[in-house]
Amino acid sequence: MPSAFQFQCHFILIFLAASKGETRYLEVRDASEDEPFLLLSEDLKRELSAGQIYRRSLRCIDMLSIEGQFTFTADQPQLHCATFFIGEPEELITIDFDFVNIDCQGGDFLKVFDGWILKGEKFPSSLDHPLPTSQRYVDFCESGNIQRSIRSSQNVAMIFFRIHQPGNGFTVTVKKNTNLFPCNVISQTPSGRFTMVIPHQHRNCSFSIIYPVMIKISDLILGHLNGLFLKKPSAGCAGVGDFVELLGGTGLDPSKMFPLADLCHSFHGSAQMKIGCDNTVLRMVSSGKHINRVTFEYHQLDLQETENRKENSIEEFCFPSI
Repeated sequence: MPSAFQFQCHFILIFLAASKGETRYLEVRDASEDEPFLLLSEDLKRELSAGQIYRRSLRCIDMLSIEGQFTFTADQPQLHCATFFIGEPEELITIDFDFVNIDCQGGDFLKVFDGWILKGEKFPSSLDHPLPTSQRYVDFCESGNIQRSIRSSQNVAMIFFRIHQPGNGFTVTVKKNTNLFPCNVISQTPSGRFTMVIPHQHRNCSFSIIYPVMIKISDLILGHLNGLFLKKPSAGCAGVGDFVELLGGTGLDPSKMFPLADLCHSFHGSAQMKIGCDNTVLRMVSSGKHINRVTFEYHQLDLQETENRKENSIEEFCFPSI
């Protein structure tokens, strides 16, 4: 049975697909399928490619993966609302406040968070984000006209808000910007291929996949020799300085997930692993002394793959959660 975390994330991803168009643009797959995605129709794609600005109203809980102008107007007191933004791995998100009509003195608020928060867990984690947690929030009631444009540090961001008075609300414009060296990423899809490059930068980067997956690493360049090590209490790559680790868990924050395997040295070939956790993260730790690069591909595990476990090159984890 899916965990509460998977249900929440799949619910958000349904909003992600739905936010790409009005209901008339959507094709819903058979309800018996586990796949949570809805398909963006060709009609909307053609309209957007013609240069039109996409506009629609926001729901109290919503998801956006497309550029455009979005307006929320309260029809009743709305006390616990949030909008999640997500782009492609190589995109950053800019949120511009076009119009805001809220009562800050009466308890309303409108805040932007650089990343995502679910049940108190953050992505990117505090260990992987370039800013301290306090600086990842922009509170409109505190900044006012001082900061009306906010850019994310990765492909996800969110706003959360409380509005007491019906008729009050706000309008934001969402834009995407190219990120030449994507670092922290949440994948929109349950399968894909990605190359992460950290060019002489002292930082940590996490790629999060909110599905049980088979992950296959085909190329790793760290500047030293060959090696692949399972996590053990007395072993690991912590002293190496540059390494990749695979993490699994049931929440959003990589720093709270279980370390499954370390890759301490460069190799060309193939290393794969079935990870049956609700969330799988590939995390690269870089000292800044090298140009580090890792290429990997992943796909969601199906029932047959979870049963046929002996084909892996490494031990499987988290299968009881499936």
